[in-house]
Amino acid sequence: MPTLLLFHCDENVDAAIAHGLRRRGVDVTTAGEVGMLRASDEEHLRFAREHGRVLVTQDDDFLRLALQQPHAGLVYWHQTKYRIGEAIRRLLVLRQRYALEAMQNRVVFL
Repeated sequence: MPTLLLFHCDENVDAAIAHGLRRRGVDVTTAGEVGMLRASDEEHLRFAREHGRVLVTQDDDFLRLALQQPHAGLVYWHQTKYRIGEAIRRLLVLRQRYALEAMQNRVVFL
């Protein structure tokens, strides 16, 4: 059976997105909750990979970094593109569409 996506939100993602995902039954961590505020981008990618989580970010520095090191998947969108509710909706659709195994080293633009 495919593994459902678990998410890790870096500090650039509004905490309301993680809260909204949780209210819908999604397992998600945030940088603040796991003691990673001000951690490097490399550390966030490594944490997410080691914990089997897709990294959710609005930091375009990750796009370059995702080409340079293995990761469990990366979801990116520009900060001004979607409101919180729309970002949550799109992440839920992504979770239905992909299993964790299919997200390995994949970058998805919301």
